[in-house]
Amino acid sequence: MSEIIPSPNIWGSPDVYEVENRGVDRDHVIETAMRSVLDWAGHDVVDIGCGTGYHLPHFARDARSVVGVEPHPPLATLAAQRVSGMPSVSVREEGAAAIGVPDASFDVAHARWAYFFGPGCEPGLAELDRVMRPGGAAFVVDNDATRSTFGAWFRRALPTYDPRAVERFWARQGWERERLDIRWDFDSRADFEAVVAIEFDPEHADLILAEHPDATGVDYAVNLWWRRY
Repeated sequence: MSEIIPSPNIWGSPDVYEVENRGVDRDHVIETAMRSVLDWAGHDVVDIGCGTGYHLPHFARDARSVVGVEPHPPLATLAAQRVSGMPSVSVREEGAAAIGVPDASFDVAHARWAYFFGPGCEPGLAELDRVMRPGGAAFVVDNDATRSTFGAWFRRALPTYDPRAVERFWARQGWERERLDIRWDFDSRADFEAVVAIEFDPEHADLILAEHPDATGVDYAVNLWWRRY
């Protein structure tokens, strides 16, 4: 995108966000769906909005090379530290709209929780058109706020959010969608409470925790948006 939009959850609490990353989709539903479109084994991968680089080592197990792109300097530093000593992985402190690589550099692009609102990310999508190779595939993993327990929380906390408008945006851009059902599960109640607290304002977090007094996880729906090049 043309300007950096703050992400209060990971920017303010990267350690807790790490806990959240470990608790999202432990059954690897998203990965399986992505690989069914295009397996990244032996390919060059870019992870856009990579944050602290949580997914970079996972891609690197099979990919030929992996580049993480992260505009927020403290997160880019953490990502670089995570992959230090991994010669096939690098991190670039850049925004999605201007990735400093040659044209047609990547076979697979991954952006997770980076394009919530659709309109506004057009510069990043234009940059994808430049850096992707023919035959490649780009993936955007996003909340499906129309369903699931987590989706209901999301709609309640952001009443002006229009998930149908977001869906129409991606359809206009020519992307395809697969609806996926995953889980948001944590090892302890303390972890669950900590993650809820970084994802929602205090009023909504308190309400969620009161409504789910014994929970350590809930059902979660996502949209896997994808496009072949």
